[in-house]
Amino acid sequence: MTLRFRELPIAIALLAICAFFAIKDPAFLGARNLSMLVTELSITATLAMGMLLILLPGHIDLSAGSGVGLLGGVASVLVFHCHLPAPAALGVGFLCGVLIWMAMGAFIVCERMPSFIVTLGALLIFKGLFWRVIDNATVPVAPGGQSNLYSQLTTFYLPQGLGWGLAAGLVLALVLTTLSARKRRLAHGFSADSREMVFLRLFTAAQAIVLFVLVTGQFRGIPLPSLILGAVTLVVYGVTQHTALGRHLYAIGGSSEAAMVSGVPMKRSVIAAYSGMGAIVAIVGFMQTSYVGSSTTTTGDLMELDAVAACVIGGVSLRGGRGNVLGVLLGALIIACLLNGMVLTSVQNHNKYIARGVVLILAVWMDMRLSRRQ
Repeated sequence: MTLRFRELPIAIALLAICAFFAIKDPAFLGARNLSMLVTELSITATLAMGMLLILLPGHIDLSAGSGVGLLGGVASVLVFHCHLPAPAALGVGFLCGVLIWMAMGAFIVCERMPSFIVTLGALLIFKGLFWRVIDNATVPVAPGGQSNLYSQLTTFYLPQGLGWGLAAGLVLALVLTTLSARKRRLAHGFSADSREMVFLRLFTAAQAIVLFVLVTGQFRGIPLPSLILGAVTLVVYGVTQHTALGRHLYAIGGSSEAAMVSGVPMKRSVIAAYSGMGAIVAIVGFMQTSYVGSSTTTTGDLMELDAVAACVIGGVSLRGGRGNVLGVLLGALIIACLLNGMVLTSVQNHNKYIARGVVLILAVWMDMRLSRRQ
């Protein structure tokens, strides 16, 4: 996960957004707000990681936001009304997410249906089911205001001491895997980055990790959602960069005809991508519902658009075949900073919608312009 030239304009735009809100309201860089920003980023970026899996083979998922509300609502109802233990309720919701999205992916590829139409219809179906499940009422994530695993998903903080230990382990793992990958490339006769470039990238990554622990430690510690995001990001990175499934997804998005001729298992690969998306939608549903404290009729609204915007801003092509997790993280950070800054500066709701729409259109326009130049 290295910073490439295409991500530089994104990083500059991110700095400009942060500087604007910091000047307008200094509380933007306060410890409490930054901790909240990390949690909001984790939720948006985690869903964007799932969207990356769908966009790489050239598909899309417009039902993700409604699915976030539905699966979070299912878990809430199981906990609050059915008195099921929180771990069991989350397990049921997770399994439902995987199975539903697996079936949706199978329907899309087996019946050769446009994913845009199928997921658009699923958006409406999931929204209706969601309202039916919670009976158009607010359902808390824990009965009687008690604390459970569900409610602690976004309220638990890892102490800074443990955070430093985790950061040290992460830096060590990053160094070992990077050096091992470089050694393998050289052993097989492939080109590899120079030692100086490898050192620079590792040093930059280590600085970012140290800065993250320092910033989060100023409030309560490292938020649990950021650890969940880290785990999901590592899995998605490993799948897309170091597995046959990842290569197949890139190949399908690059040219479905060439992928078919090359013997790429297209149906199985796309179904696997949708299954992974279902698992991630469930995780995000739990985090988003826990963050709000209850399941309401508006949970998950427009989250699929934020995920798509984060991916496109981060360099993921809507036509498939291009994108990486670092770009998605940067794109999600821009979306999270924009939304957090607008809330902090008391921007009116209608202007928030306008800003999100403008960002989405600009992101797609930028993607189309860059695609024409290739």
